[in-house]
Amino acid sequence: MIPGLKHVDTTSLELASPPSSTQASTVYDRLREDLLSGRLEPSRKLQMRFLTELYQTGQTPLREALNRLTADGLVECREQRGFYVADISRSELAELTKTRCWVESLALRESMAASTPQWEEQLLLAQHRLGRTPRSLNAEHFEDNPEWERLHRVYHRTLIGNCGSQSLIAFCGQLADQLYRYRRLSIRKAFPSRHVTDEHQAIMTAVLSGDADHAVDLLTAHYRQTAEVILQDKQIFSELHEGEDAAS
Repeated sequence: MIPGLKHVDTTSLELASPPSSTQASTVYDRLREDLLSGRLEPSRKLQMRFLTELYQTGQTPLREALNRLTADGLVECREQRGFYVADISRSELAELTKTRCWVESLALRESMAASTPQWEEQLLLAQHRLGRTPRSLNAEHFEDNPEWERLHRVYHRTLIGNCGSQSLIAFCGQLADQLYRYRRLSIRKAFPSRHVTDEHQAIMTAVLSGDADHAVDLLTAHYRQTAEVILQDKQIFSELHEGEDAAS
């Protein structure tokens, strides 16, 4: 101990003040979930005071998380105006869907070309688990099942996960996140009539049969049908959004 300095037990200080990088990652995860689920609605201004109180954190880790979410396309940073939840539009939905069909078609073809017994087993398992999990927690009315959403993401990631490019997989994941926001807005309308279990089964069957053209056709039809359901839901897009789309 240095003479003249009192001993200070730093253990409690370390526990009370986790590293800012850890705080930023925690806030990022929580903010991302609230953005994807729609709890923070599109075009909402993300006021710092509101966010610091909601997530019980300081402004430094919060800004770091917001900057990461801006790079992910889930948040917009408007000059001199601060951060906003990324807006939605019909034109963006169409563009994101088209891009996802392009890149995942490539990723799926590459995965199939490099097919291994292990990958096929992973796909069978992912489909089996997803097919056994109810989409809704309530049979009478739609009640989101978080486990189905998790397994749904695993299934689609497994389809393209054998493509040999982590960069391509990451880009596909980013597109999936951006489109997930739209899907959440219209899920209650699509739930009663959409037979996604059959669609997932058909895609997997085509993949395991080695018919790449048919598998790609089924996958892109799967994504386009989702987009079409959302585009037909007039409650999602306000007159303002429609006016912006017409002007663009």
